[in-house]
Amino acid sequence: MTINEKQDDIIEEFDLFDDPLDKTQYIIDLGKKLPPMPEQYRTDDKLIRGCQSKVWLHSEMNGDNVHFEADSEPTAQISKGLVSLLIRVLDGEKPEDVANANLYFIERIGLSNLVTSRRAGGLASMLKQMKDFSTVQADLKSNA
Repeated sequence: MTINEKQDDIIEEFDLFDDPLDKTQYIIDLGKKLPPMPEQYRTDDKLIRGCQSKVWLHSEMNGDNVHFEADSEPTAQISKGLVSLLIRVLDGEKPEDVANANLYFIERIGLSNLVTSRRAGGLASMLKQMKDFSTVQADLKSNA
């Protein structure tokens, strides 16, 4: 699936919910399904700056594609759900596609209405960290 197809799937899923509380619960449930991240990646250098909670993001290349893993402190279930959505859309994609991705699903599912401004800032920081890693990898690839 392309990045846009993945986004469209998420939009369809969220369209099933009319109540913002149901959408929020769904985000929490998505976070609970995120596979645990190895303890070795839960280090200060992998913390996402700008999040009100502790959220770790590990980025690496897997062949020609980027691979992301994330986890959060146990009390940060909404943040973990948010990062799980980003991983769902961007994991396994080519770095240049991640770096240039227009993530329209964030606005279309109404995340700005569901999360606090601090969480929205954390989400922006998560996305920036993923795109920054991918931009560096795409530049390395084009200069090789």
